[in-house]
Amino acid sequence: MPAITVDNPLELPRLVAPGVADRPRRVSGLTTAPRGLEGEGFPVRRAFAGVDLADLDPFIHLDQMGEVDYGPGEPKGTPWHPHRGFETVTYMIEGTFVHQDSIGGGGVIENGATQWMTAGSGILHIERPPDELIDTGGLFHGIQLWVNLPASLKMTNPRYQDIEATAVSLLTNEHGDAVIRVIAGRLGDYGGPGDTHTPITMVHVSLWPGARLALPWNPAYNALTYVLAGQGTVGPQRRPIHDGQLAVHRDGDFVVIEADEHQDSRTSALEVLVLGGQPIREPVAAYGPFVMNTRHELQQAFDDYQAGRLGQVPAEHI
Repeated sequence: MPAITVDNPLELPRLVAPGVADRPRRVSGLTTAPRGLEGEGFPVRRAFAGVDLADLDPFIHLDQMGEVDYGPGEPKGTPWHPHRGFETVTYMIEGTFVHQDSIGGGGVIENGATQWMTAGSGILHIERPPDELIDTGGLFHGIQLWVNLPASLKMTNPRYQDIEATAVSLLTNEHGDAVIRVIAGRLGDYGGPGDTHTPITMVHVSLWPGARLALPWNPAYNALTYVLAGQGTVGPQRRPIHDGQLAVHRDGDFVVIEADEHQDSRTSALEVLVLGGQPIREPVAAYGPFVMNTRHELQQAFDDYQAGRLGQVPAEHI
């Protein structure tokens, strides 16, 4: 898995182990993501399907894109489309995506890089594989996360952040048998490069076979673990979990994840995405590409899009 890593995790800064008085977060639910198609037909797993919105808050949507090995001519993306009222986070673990939007943001997202787009009051954008990948085919694996914005920021100015793979904070656990990539938010004394309107923490962890991780977590945040590859257990109950499954953690100071001693032939480690944030606790009205607070605001978003008030496709566009 080509996301940024190191040969020797023992050289990385280590997270402080939980204190005696700290409590592990119990697992209150486990779901399996159904498969579907997105955009022009690329395969995804809908990681949040079947999970109560109150357990996800401040997150709205999470797709695991791939993992798929395309043949020549097979890679697909999305056409130009609008968003309003939230932020999209695209993290490419393997492969390449090209992004362009109506405010001039854009670039190549590949092998551990992240694109953070604040739709805010409205934006148009497109995401697609580059022409050379379409011609040759190749591996494609990533995630797209939707982070809600509170009512006070729904109409904030759109912005774009291009976060290179080398910008993330790399850490390890007390035994040095994990690589922890902090993409946004904080873990103990360490912070990630993502600049977020809604307070969240987002990390990608590779846990070697047989390893155990006690991940410190803000008690005010919710906590979700999604397995990208491999199998292991979560929580003090040691609930079995495998690729394509999501665990909801509750009440405590740290998240417990363990990798099975034996992984399958597709991965050398348990690969997990761990997410959490400050719940917004406001009404959510979401439909298609818009996430607002009321049905009226949703209708206004569609009216504004049809009237061209969410931006224009640039003259020189993908």
